[in-house]
Amino acid sequence: MKLFIHKLTHWEYWPFQVVYIPIYFLWIYYSLRAKSVFFFNSCNPTIKNGGFMNESKKAIYDIIPKQYYPKTELIKGQVSFEKAISILENSQIKFPFIAKPDIGLRGSAVKKINSIDELLSYHSKADFDYLIQDLIPFENEVGIFYVRFPNDKQGKITGIVAKEFLIVQGNGKATIEELIKQNPRFEFQLKTLQKEYGKKMKDILPKGEKLNLVPFGNHARGAKFIDASHLISNKLTNVIDAMCQEIPEFYFGRLDVMYQTWEDLEKGKNFSIVELNGAGSEPTHIYDPKHSIFFAWKELARHITYMYKISVANNKRGFPFLKRKEGMIEYRLHLEQSNKIVNF
Repeated sequence: MKLFIHKLTHWEYWPFQVVYIPIYFLWIYYSLRAKSVFFFNSCNPTIKNGGFMNESKKAIYDIIPKQYYPKTELIKGQVSFEKAISILENSQIKFPFIAKPDIGLRGSAVKKINSIDELLSYHSKADFDYLIQDLIPFENEVGIFYVRFPNDKQGKITGIVAKEFLIVQGNGKATIEELIKQNPRFEFQLKTLQKEYGKKMKDILPKGEKLNLVPFGNHARGAKFIDASHLISNKLTNVIDAMCQEIPEFYFGRLDVMYQTWEDLEKGKNFSIVELNGAGSEPTHIYDPKHSIFFAWKELARHITYMYKISVANNKRGFPFLKRKEGMIEYRLHLEQSNKIVNF
């Protein structure tokens, strides 16, 4: 009951379908103007479906200059485990590393892999293509939303979200499970963490010792999102814009970035792209607990308007909207993939 009331009174935990109700009407309006429900296809022409659905993460990494992201390899879901090990060895990716679906869904089935046994477990359950990726050695993570109109010489940052990982700190008395139950945000993740950590949940964490239970900044996996848009600066904009302009025909989306210090990031040093998300990106700074649902609706509407205008501009440049029949096929494939990942 305590968790139910907390969820009810904090809109950030409401179902996606409920939060987006007003936005659906705006989408219908823009679809009628564009004469296509799937107008987003031309938003980022070099990314499948503009990055809105059924897009391959590996294909996106392949259009990003390699110096900007960690070593990444694709493993097909149907290959033998021996083949997967061969790919791992040839890639020189070392344990521990991250495994995640090639076509993802809000952090589902993203796992830190510490050993061959854990990789075997992941591989045997995965009935989808997945990526293995070097751990990024930087401590901090932000999501940076980037927008550039096709005819503009420079893009802009429209929002920044900082992320607090799901970290518990020991007091020398409480078990890891008891520490988790002290925070509603963490307790929402309890069942998932129990499956992941098993008997370790009953360990008592020494006083002052910290444990990062989910080593990636995903809201659905317990990370706290904080609006850091006040950190937008000319220095940072220049760094992000220069990098994004090296990515062919990329105009709209969110870059999840890990970095060492903010000063280094503004200088374009010691940072790495975790993921680049296209037309399906959310301006995730809206999930800061201090923001109201009305702020969220305003920001969602602002960013969908950017996407619509960019899509129309690219359509005029010769990049077609997705036809309805093709779009429905892609949407069904997206739902099939999503079900596989959710049931992982």
